[in-house]
Amino acid sequence: MSSENTGLPVLVIGAGPAGLAAAAHLTERGLDVVVAEAGPTAATAVRAWGHVRLFSTWSELVDRAAARLLAPTGWTTPDPAAYPTGADWAERYLQPLADALGDRVRYGTTVTGVARAGRDRVVDSGRAEQPFTVHLQLADGRQERLTARAVVDASGTWSTPSPAGADGLPALGEHAHTARISYRVPDLDDPAQQARYAGKRTAVIGSGASAFTALALLADLAVEAPGTHATWILRRGIGADTYGGGEADGLPARGALGLRAKAAVDHGHATALTGFRTAAIEPDGDRLTLVSEDGRRSEPVDEVVVLTGLRPDLSFLSELRLGLDDRLQAPTALAPLIDPNQHSCGTVYPHGAAELTHPEEGVFLVGQKSYGRAPTFLALTGYEQVRSVAAHLAGDHEAAARVELTLPETGVCGGAGVFDQPEAEQAATGGCCSAPAAPRLVTFGTAPTHP
Repeated sequence: MSSENTGLPVLVIGAGPAGLAAAAHLTERGLDVVVAEAGPTAATAVRAWGHVRLFSTWSELVDRAAARLLAPTGWTTPDPAAYPTGADWAERYLQPLADALGDRVRYGTTVTGVARAGRDRVVDSGRAEQPFTVHLQLADGRQERLTARAVVDASGTWSTPSPAGADGLPALGEHAHTARISYRVPDLDDPAQQARYAGKRTAVIGSGASAFTALALLADLAVEAPGTHATWILRRGIGADTYGGGEADGLPARGALGLRAKAAVDHGHATALTGFRTAAIEPDGDRLTLVSEDGRRSEPVDEVVVLTGLRPDLSFLSELRLGLDDRLQAPTALAPLIDPNQHSCGTVYPHGAAELTHPEEGVFLVGQKSYGRAPTFLALTGYEQVRSVAAHLAGDHEAAARVELTLPETGVCGGAGVFDQPEAEQAATGGCCSAPAAPRLVTFGTAPTHP
């Protein structure tokens, strides 16, 4: 990019954990930054699952540059050993961080398109010298344009849940019955949602931590509201690793959640329907019946909760030249390191700006969005990504290449984070690793050469 563009701001998309951490690192390095947040507050997506408790402790959920930015404000560090809910994370850390960033964060600002100024994706001539032009939709209906030197997309995947259909497409009838289908973990502390599920039969589709959470919550409700029952729809069978690592899980809270889901089945509050790949959702009187690809039919249910993972929204980046893996929709260099078809998810490889680059120089997908459809993600991974990206944009290439990360080698699969938001299903192949003899910490120094 031309040197005359260096005076322009870096656009960060999303005021969630990765976006705000990116803004903190960029600000610390003296770079101008604008954070575009579609919602009315910071951490809009996190607040949407605020009733869910995270698997990581506070010590793993606060970015270091963010903590340095917050220190002069009188911010109090939460108990590092405690496990916050999503609401705690938003209110006690993410919103104060956004407040500390001040008017760098623009709420009610949706990015609808990003391109090279005066160049669509076809044009080669002079492309790299042009800044980025960003189209914004404001909450009051007005439209604006912003010119930026670089784009850091931390918009996450929360807005695009995967459908019920086992082929990645909506099941037949799925759109017709949206009033009785949810794509989120129920909040049973909400009286309206409690009434929706109490005494009812609910199909829960998915095999990750979100499904575990839903099964556990519905089992608790069944004790108070007889007749509450879950039909657990699994695309694979039940094996030794179905419920995660249990007591051997390097993330104890995640292991405990898996055991609660197992108890829901063992105690008869949930019935597992295995090898069931949903093809259709059909009306059955005043209920719904799920139909599998092999013609099997579920028992009629009142509600359906679809927790089959999330996927990135790439529509507003269509005029950029992105290098994405054709399976995971993750950056090409990152995908082999996180592909659940090839690797156990017990090891998270360190990575930074080098693995997050695209043919379009100056564009970075970070945080959960960088993982595309890969099922697991830790907040610490996102914080390391944005530290490296900020160093790269500041011209500190030595710091960008250096990996400063310590992660638990958990040895088990599941929603180990998704910024520790349990919303991802394991790969359909069930490519899961067994628990190690003892969890250990792996400290990464300089980035190794990956096989």
